[in-house]
Amino acid sequence: METQALKKEIIDYAISIGIDKIGFATAAPFTTLKARLIRQQELNYQSGFEESDIDKRTNPALLFDNPQSIISIALAYPTKMNKHVRGTKGERRGLFARASWGEDYHLVLRDRLSKLEQFIYSKMPDARCKSMVDTGELSDRAVAERAGIGWSGKNCAIITPEYGSFVYLGEMITNIPFEPDTPIENMCGTCNKCIEACPTGALVQPGQINAKICISYLTQTKDFLPDEYRSVIGNRLYGCDTCQIVCPYNKGKDFHFHEEFEPEPEVAKPLLKPLLKISNKEFKEKYGRVSGAWRGKKPIQRNAIIALGHFKDETAIDELSDVIRNDPRPVIRGTAAWALGEIGTEKAKQILTKAKIEEKDEDVLREIEVALAE
Repeated sequence: METQALKKEIIDYAISIGIDKIGFATAAPFTTLKARLIRQQELNYQSGFEESDIDKRTNPALLFDNPQSIISIALAYPTKMNKHVRGTKGERRGLFARASWGEDYHLVLRDRLSKLEQFIYSKMPDARCKSMVDTGELSDRAVAERAGIGWSGKNCAIITPEYGSFVYLGEMITNIPFEPDTPIENMCGTCNKCIEACPTGALVQPGQINAKICISYLTQTKDFLPDEYRSVIGNRLYGCDTCQIVCPYNKGKDFHFHEEFEPEPEVAKPLLKPLLKISNKEFKEKYGRVSGAWRGKKPIQRNAIIALGHFKDETAIDELSDVIRNDPRPVIRGTAAWALGEIGTEKAKQILTKAKIEEKDEDVLREIEVALAE
């Protein structure tokens, strides 16, 4: 089949299976990206979650024999809940970032890409394809930018004219030489709202992020959070939407095209106190299908404790007391000490004073001492 005709059929089929946007790019090395990644590595700005081999991240030929094209796909996700739940005094809630609402997007996009692969094979049996979503070697954003899905914004997100930056991305390398689409002009202009709004200053300049201090990264770590970032995390349990929310191109964007991405309010915005005692089994049953659960319950519990401290929630003192006395994990006990210090009532101080006598872990003892000194 002639590739131009096949390209049109692929586009039509993609739309029919719920792919909101599709673009085609060359499989040439990403030389500009490589230079940026080398600089990121020199500055120690990488999170550590990425593929460590920069050559693999920027040269499709190292991943696929004789690559000819890369197909990029995008699926839009909602930014508002159809059913609202609100936290109240004594019943405070945390928040998962919008990209973790609904079913894990890795699973959804892999399903769409798998269907797309099968369609291509049915039309061209000798075709070869390799798909990836987020955890693959290639940069989803670099592929999407080259394929004309959107431009790379100053907040390091792909911004599409239709859906703003609230899109999931995936791609497929193939040996079919499709005609590439034209990249979209960068429309950020002089706007710096995302950089100015970043809570930790992680957006160091347009298009460059220090991933190690981005709240999205910090909420996924498992160790003690540096003290200077605890106060800015607020009630975020996973991820951060600030640089997207303030973007003018995201104003009014809210798409409910895919049932899989519809959030369950009690999962996307859960009560905080029950999270402190949730078992592994309960956590897996309730949160196992969302992307924000990939690191397990420990980071979510730590962040829930920070949120309770942020709210200075006196009704959580008993739960925090139980944590500091009985939880076997030093990070969780120490973070509970910090939260009790933030609450700062006489009862909280009494709990900390007693915990100081019984605690053996040096890191936790430091947290207790700092909390008592406040």
